Parts: sequence; structure tokens; C-alpha cells
Amino acid sequence: MAEENFFERVYVIARQIPFGKVTSYGAIAKALGTTRSARMVGWAMNACHNMDDVPAHRVVNQKGLLTGKHHFDGTNLMQQLLENEGIKVVNNQIVDFEKHFWKPEVES
Repeated sequence: MAEENFFERVYVIARQIPFGKVTSYGAIAKALGTTRSARMVGWAMNACHNMDDVPAHRVVNQKGLLTGKHHFDGTNLMQQLLENEGIKVVNNQIVDFEKHFWKPEVES
């Protein structure tokens, strides 16, 4: 199924996000050559609940908002995981987002 293949490609990139860094749904979509598929990247992140090797907490929206936080068990788990990596979050938004942003490499 094409969707499963897309999701796996998303996970390959998500696994590369360094500790203490975040990226956006759109940046992952762009790296996959599917710029308009940021929402599908979000669906992939939502579908990886039981995949401990995919750091979904490091994927946020383009403004640094924790828009996926309701998909984590516990109300503030996403924020706690990010703060454990030294990323400050205030009102569901990453402080100094640009400093923590990691840009995935575009596939050739």
C-alpha cells in the first residue's frame, strides 16, 4: 500500500532528528519531495504510537507549536519529552524554535 510506504519514509527521516532538536511536518514532507503532504506526515506521526525508535515528540508544526501533543499518553508528555532534551516549551510553543530546528536533507 502506498500509504504504508510513505509512512515508512517519514519514519526514516524522523529517526534522524538529533537529540535536542525538532523539525516540522512540512520540512519532512519537503525532504521527501512531497511538499504539500505535511498533513500526511502528521498522520504518520500519529500512527507510530508503538514504535519506540521514532521520536514523534520532535515533530511540531511550522511555528513550533506542539499540535500533536494530544496523541501522546498523558496531557503533557510531549512537552516533558522535549524539556528532557533541553528544549523549553511555553504555552505549547517551543521557545527559540529556530535555534532548535533541524532541517532534514532533501532526497536526491
